[in-house]
Amino acid sequence: MRRRGQWTSFQERLEITERAEAGQSDPEIAAVLGCSVWTVRKWRRIGQRRGRTSLTSQMGRPPTGVLSTFPSVLREAIVQMRRLHPGWGPDTILAELRVDDSWKDTPLPSRSRVAALLKAAKLTRRYQRHSDLPEPQPLPEGAPHDEWELDAQGSREVDGVGKVNLITVIDVVSRLKVESYPCLDTTNPPLEAYQLMLRRAFLTSGLPRRISFDHGTVFYDNTSPSPFPTRLHLWLLALGVDVCFTRKRCPTDHAIIERTHQTMSLQALLGQYWPNQTALWAGLDARRTMLNQHIPCRAFHGQAPLQVYPEASHSGRNYRPEWETGMLDVQRVFEYLANCRWFRRVKSNGRIAIGGYEYYLSTALRGRTLELTFDPVQGTFLGQLDGSDAIITIVPQGLSKTELMGELANLLALPAYQLALPFTHEAWRQLEYARTLAPGIHDDPRARFSIPLRAGG
Repeated sequence: MRRRGQWTSFQERLEITERAEAGQSDPEIAAVLGCSVWTVRKWRRIGQRRGRTSLTSQMGRPPTGVLSTFPSVLREAIVQMRRLHPGWGPDTILAELRVDDSWKDTPLPSRSRVAALLKAAKLTRRYQRHSDLPEPQPLPEGAPHDEWELDAQGSREVDGVGKVNLITVIDVVSRLKVESYPCLDTTNPPLEAYQLMLRRAFLTSGLPRRISFDHGTVFYDNTSPSPFPTRLHLWLLALGVDVCFTRKRCPTDHAIIERTHQTMSLQALLGQYWPNQTALWAGLDARRTMLNQHIPCRAFHGQAPLQVYPEASHSGRNYRPEWETGMLDVQRVFEYLANCRWFRRVKSNGRIAIGGYEYYLSTALRGRTLELTFDPVQGTFLGQLDGSDAIITIVPQGLSKTELMGELANLLALPAYQLALPFTHEAWRQLEYARTLAPGIHDDPRARFSIPLRAGG
């Protein structure tokens, strides 16, 4: 528990007042926030008497300066030490001062006062409170396709195609190997690769109720303590598929998919030669068919997944890429965002960043903290600056159906699609879309996408 008088951030003071309004007692709030009961009582009373604007009040010494009772040469020495060694914190600086004979007869400040001096000198990083994304309630052990686990294995060398990063999806209950996608020449597959792989999985096995991810950058915003859902996350929500995440640094939460990585590598990659990506993907499909239908699974005492769960062949929630525009429901995204809250500090150029997009507010607001919520009715962000009751309305970017669908939206708009050889990885991925979509887009079943050769190809 913190000592009395320790500094609290605006977000913590705001949370104190909100929890108090919700009926929590001072000791309960103090236990959650890790501060003293006296601190909670002080800010609760201030917020109740004077409102939100009073929560930015400064506490501590009068404006004579931090460590004003200590010699100026000591203050200068502490600041200079930090500038020369940006990685040194208050504990290290105090240890250095104690072993320095120049200061052996000089009283030294406490750790907290050294930290306050470094902050006043603008030599510390500003802290923003962490807020987690809301997740669906845990499911009891249920039916096939209630939950899929998805993960990328990491690169390994495969004869013929080079480095392969295998993305795999497995159903938790039935152990059905839903899909395996070979992404070449990258250690971090792009969003488009995951969308293609998932669309193929939805096409063959139907939509699941939810998908479980780790905290990879495509799945989770790791750049902010108040993360915004990634485009992959929002796209799945719009399709009616819930998203949940493993605990950080807990690979055992994905034990099933981690074991499946080894199985797929042994079954289709180890010691094998594949002439190209298409052949490798077809080989992975063949191995999954064997694993799902014929090869005994240890979890099922010698039976294959589809022998134990024949109903796992399809979830019953049909999907086709050409139906996707009509299937997407942006209101689901709005309702999810309405349960979130974000904190952003206005940059020196007057902008804030959220969801990969920048929004300009005003350079006069630089350094201020903005609390953001979402209005599901209007489909807009609502911003409130620290120390202000005024509401700022911000029109969001990246939430339209076209933006969520990515490259599929462009392909669906084309009457015909042509690719030139030799293929890039992006062109190959688009060709796979074209092959999937061809029967559904053209009324004439004989219509096909032409693939002209490039000169010299």
